[in-house]
Amino acid sequence: METRVGILNAGAWGTAIAKILAEKGVQVEMWDFKNKVIRDINKNRTNSRYLFGVSLPENITASRKIDAVAADKDFLLVATPSIYLKNTVSKIAGIPSIRSGKTVIGILTKGFIPSDQGPLLITDSLERLLPDVYKGGLVYISGPSHAEEVSRGKLTGLISASKNGKNSIRFRELLQGTSLVVFSSLDTIGVQVCAAVKNVIAIAFGMFDALKELSELFGDNTESLLIAAGLNEIQLIGQTLGSTYPETFTSIAGIGDLDVTCRSRFGRNRRFGKEIILDRIIERYRNIDHLISRISTIGYLPEGVMACKYVRQIAEKYKLKLPISDALYEILNNESEPFEAVNNMLKSMSGRQHGL
Repeated sequence: METRVGILNAGAWGTAIAKILAEKGVQVEMWDFKNKVIRDINKNRTNSRYLFGVSLPENITASRKIDAVAADKDFLLVATPSIYLKNTVSKIAGIPSIRSGKTVIGILTKGFIPSDQGPLLITDSLERLLPDVYKGGLVYISGPSHAEEVSRGKLTGLISASKNGKNSIRFRELLQGTSLVVFSSLDTIGVQVCAAVKNVIAIAFGMFDALKELSELFGDNTESLLIAAGLNEIQLIGQTLGSTYPETFTSIAGIGDLDVTCRSRFGRNRRFGKEIILDRIIERYRNIDHLISRISTIGYLPEGVMACKYVRQIAEKYKLKLPISDALYEILNNESEPFEAVNNMLKSMSGRQHGL
């Protein structure tokens, strides 16, 4: 029997996964709200807006009808950016095949979701929107995986995490192929925290990368210091929120994803960090809420901006000391000038005095 797969949102990551599946012979239907993207996929067999120069197989189709794409699928992958995620998922909760739990749902989105109780992990938030049958059964998929490389067949590792081990394995078997190596995990908390908070650290890394051009104090060693300290912050948040699997943070979900997000030329968060220093981009916005409300004016989506706001709320709730995340929040919220905040970050990390 033919495997039926739906993907919600035809951005770069959703399209890259669609291409991988289609090349394995799977029929993939994609939903998006952008008519130009839909036409490009269906008529030109490409998604030039998000993956320029990548040809897509014939067995990928796109539609603006979310019910048609989500209904009666064996697997449904949600790749909607975190800022729009709840709105998208609320549209599919009443579909009969979703109400019955027939469809196994995987999440590709990175970040936290706001709620009246504070920031929630994505699976926790979506369990509140979806039928009860999905409690403990959602699968979270992450790893060091820039869409630009995945779509071009570069060897990549992913982690398929779920409290339901069977569902984790089902997605592992669906995705695994010539260029994708997929591992199973039960640590949905740790994997989600790694995926969200690494974007925060990557913005700071981009700032350090720019500072290498302006100050003799910064170099490759400094960036490795940041990555190591950033991983400590990620692990502290993960353990605070309930992760009991320390190996997650030294796996591809943790240090692997953090490293590629910080160092890759494809990284949007790294790019945004560089623009904070070199282009003074933050001066266009009053505070972090104003920045988030106008995030589309940047021209690309640095997910770490939203994540930074929610990391700050988590830190305040649990009284966590997070020098990198705190300094970045002060910059994004226009509380501190970038050079001052970086100086304070370095002092907090080392207890010594530094000057830019």
